[in-house]
Amino acid sequence: MSVPVVSVFGSSRTAPGTPAWKQAEAWGRALAEAGFAVASGGYGGSMEAVSRGAKAAGGLVIGVTAPDLFKSRSGANAHVDLELPAPTLTGRIERMLELSRAALALPGGLGTLTEILVAWNRAYIQRLQGEPPFPVGVHAAWRPLLQPHLELSTRELDLLTFLEDSADVAAFLVRLHAAE
Repeated sequence: MSVPVVSVFGSSRTAPGTPAWKQAEAWGRALAEAGFAVASGGYGGSMEAVSRGAKAAGGLVIGVTAPDLFKSRSGANAHVDLELPAPTLTGRIERMLELSRAALALPGGLGTLTEILVAWNRAYIQRLQGEPPFPVGVHAAWRPLLQPHLELSTRELDLLTFLEDSADVAAFLVRLHAAE
């Protein structure tokens, strides 16, 4: 794909008009304005808000859906340009990461946490293998849950970039372009 892609993970429960929706929409707009295509799970909530923001800024929107898993959902949201169905939840996450140069995570639930952990583990393994780690930016709301404890060290936590606001997202995207 000629346009670099960033995957964005987030809740399907985010309601239109809420602060979380507006933030997701702003992240999508920032990605498109920085020259990135957006990949998300393609359904509603934060996924739709990110898609809407990216589309409004002229960006390409990819929805990696899981129709066999989410039978009650009628397909990708109206802002998706390209729908790529995946057979399973893990297949969906892997497909999004394979398409992407980086991943961002908005606030969300168990599904979003799973996506963060898979992306984070990918970064960890790449660093173990001497490769540059996969960039993972997560909303600062995740910080308390992801703090070092048990067998998790600050070295692993350093693989995540915590994002407080749109300025942090913009700085994250500038670093991505610089790494090209």
